[in-house]
Amino acid sequence: MGRSAGAWSQGGDIIPVAMENRLYKDLAHLWPLLDPPEEYTEEASFWRQALRGKLGAGRHKVLELGVGGGHLLSHLTGDVQATAVDISPQMLAHSKALNPDVEHHLGDMRSVRLGRKFQAVLIHDAISYLLTEEDLSATFATARAHLNPGGILVTVPDWFLETFSGTTVEYRTRIKDDMEFTYIQYSTDVDPADSTVETVFVYFIKKDDQLEVEVDRHVTGIFPLATWQDLLAKAGFEVETRPYPVYDDGGEGYLLVATLRGDQGV
Repeated sequence: MGRSAGAWSQGGDIIPVAMENRLYKDLAHLWPLLDPPEEYTEEASFWRQALRGKLGAGRHKVLELGVGGGHLLSHLTGDVQATAVDISPQMLAHSKALNPDVEHHLGDMRSVRLGRKFQAVLIHDAISYLLTEEDLSATFATARAHLNPGGILVTVPDWFLETFSGTTVEYRTRIKDDMEFTYIQYSTDVDPADSTVETVFVYFIKKDDQLEVEVDRHVTGIFPLATWQDLLAKAGFEVETRPYPVYDDGGEGYLLVATLRGDQGV
């Protein structure tokens, strides 16, 4: 999903523009420090409730699109028979190590077709990297292609237009073994007229008396809740919007639980 790097000038100096999505490429080794799997326990409880409430008891077959490092999935594998897809080979390697019993595939959530059906499709915040309504619709078509009627799609972006509170800054320091890792996360809506938010990470990595500083830029989509509901309905789903109170800043969030209508499916 990353595109290109560039540069801009200030006072005659050339300042490099951050390369995009490095956390999923050359800096993927930092992912377990940035967002450890143990911090997904609360989030996973809402996904488990959705699965059990809609599908009932049993280890249902579940497909996660955009599994990333597999941190959310690691809390659900005891409940489901999971298959996972991600576009990043580096992130798939993380998920394979964390979830060795899960079947993994390299693929794009907008176009991947595995040729079989599941009781549920899960898409965590990786769906935030879809920047257009066309990309959202393509991904919902992927979910539909992998579900029988009555199957469910559960998804949540980082933000809806209604839940984005404006420019935010977060930071945290973690220590593991002989490494001290600090990150600063700056998120802002540069152009409110478009459908994207920009997040810049600065990573400070201190190890063996050396300090390394890396910069990483991410562009993610932001759409009104009504857009998500309308596109899901057009894709053949009945949508339920559930409260999702999991964010550190106490901000509002919504988990979308969408059931494929009986007149849909392949």
